[in-house]
Amino acid sequence: MSAIPKDMTPVYKSTIAKGTGARRWQTAAYVDLLPPCNQACPAGENIQAWLALAQAGRYEEAWRKYMEENPLPATHGRACYHPCEDACNRQFLDEPVAIHSLDRFLGDLALEHGWTVPVGAPTGKRVLVVGAGPAGLTCAYHLRRMGHEVEIRDANPKPGGMMHYGIPAYRLPRKGLEQEISRIEAMGVRFVPNYRVTDVLADKAAGKFDAVFLAMGAQLANHLEIPAIDGGKMIDAISLLEQVEQGKAPALGRVVGIVGGGNTAMDAARVAKRLGAEEAVLIFRFDKKHMEAHPYEAMEAFAEGVKVKWLSTVKQFGEDELLVERMEMLPDGSGCISTGKLERLKADSLVLAVGQHADLSFLETVPGVRIGQGAVVEVDGHLQTGHPGLFAGGDMIGGPRTMTAAVGHGKKAARDIDAWLHGQTYVKPPAHRIAGFELLNLPMYFDADRREQRATRPSERKGFQEILTGLSEPEARFEASRCLSCGNCFECDNCYAACPEQAIVKLGKGRFYRVDDALCTGCAVCYEQCPCHAIEMVPDVPVEAATSLAPQTTVPRTFKVRP
Repeated sequence: MSAIPKDMTPVYKSTIAKGTGARRWQTAAYVDLLPPCNQACPAGENIQAWLALAQAGRYEEAWRKYMEENPLPATHGRACYHPCEDACNRQFLDEPVAIHSLDRFLGDLALEHGWTVPVGAPTGKRVLVVGAGPAGLTCAYHLRRMGHEVEIRDANPKPGGMMHYGIPAYRLPRKGLEQEISRIEAMGVRFVPNYRVTDVLADKAAGKFDAVFLAMGAQLANHLEIPAIDGGKMIDAISLLEQVEQGKAPALGRVVGIVGGGNTAMDAARVAKRLGAEEAVLIFRFDKKHMEAHPYEAMEAFAEGVKVKWLSTVKQFGEDELLVERMEMLPDGSGCISTGKLERLKADSLVLAVGQHADLSFLETVPGVRIGQGAVVEVDGHLQTGHPGLFAGGDMIGGPRTMTAAVGHGKKAARDIDAWLHGQTYVKPPAHRIAGFELLNLPMYFDADRREQRATRPSERKGFQEILTGLSEPEARFEASRCLSCGNCFECDNCYAACPEQAIVKLGKGRFYRVDDALCTGCAVCYEQCPCHAIEMVPDVPVEAATSLAPQTTVPRTFKVRP
């Protein structure tokens, strides 16, 4: 049987696809999608919203939008590892928007002008927060905004937790941090320093608190079993950083070895150099590919002269030398194995930077509280422990142990505690769909070189002076304007100008647009012209459902059809 000849007659798109005609089958709908920077932020900031205000020069409004989620902008503009920038769609055009530089600009501007945040009407409820780190401070801040009385008790003489005692001053100057904490205190939060909570239920009852948020952080250093002979000086990185902050910096000698490859190890090495060490050598058991530190922190450390021995582990520490064993990565990259090859390295002291954990011993007798694997407190989806009214967050519940993640925990805890105090359960609104780069329509855009904080040259760095300088006002405004407004209308008028039927109606600045249902033919020209994907084509719906289309209203986005 012969094969049937293939029909080579060309088929035109107009014969197989629906287009405009006597009957409309689709219509335009303005939508809000989730920018990837917002989605990536552990603190849950509405980054695109405050960037839009900043690029318009409305800086106080931008700061207030920021402060709806995060009370520490100047701090985050210096010490956050900005995962938002790693997710920014602008990176696929040139470079990400320098969001962390703009954090700092707004935060510093607020401190300069003394902007304050109002508190809510009194509710008569009292909450105890244990720990004055980023999680505790953030939770207290949001609870005060809701009108609750809050008291923070902390074992240290100064609030700030690891922001104060663990992040070196060359990265995070203390003046700005203390000013941002003072603003929280001025809202009515009561701070009780030098108070170590040992019986949380007794403190709750004595203070007549209605709920408790535990946020002590992970301030106890992990240790390695490294034999030390001949009195070799060994110290953990957490203690080193804390002693430096207290003005009790230890003498480390000429050559300092640092065990670890994370951010704390980088800080310890850079601190050792500032304390006078001629050499600071990182000893890391994996290769460069598996380095745990943030790339920027590692780059800065290496620029300051920090050295590293990859695939190495310390076997013994003597008075002035280390016995180091070479390691070998497994072929699949899943780990490393010993080789038995040993070498000796000169070292006057050894710093251990191999992680930290929380001291949870005081919770062992609290009914219902469970300590999980890895010495973390087990909580439910509302950050509540197994004991009623006892919530926990930050480093002590595990997860990403970063300052920004802790801020996110503090905000979430405040919402859950507020709901619990009212006999309710907080329900998080559903997240919008992410506006990935593939959804954007950018046939034309302007090249715009990134403006970001400038670092002093490594050779010019002295002591613990801050190494980064902030943006000027023109730089900040320009940088904010680089935002693509992914998934959110920014009133560019492309849809208004492109519509052949004049079906797009302008509602006035800040009020966006609506679609005139009597004129729209569903041709999708507006959809094709929208650069940020704030319009989608949806199946035709009744007039009353199709014309209420301001971006503040989420329209179902199940369908997206091109003509």
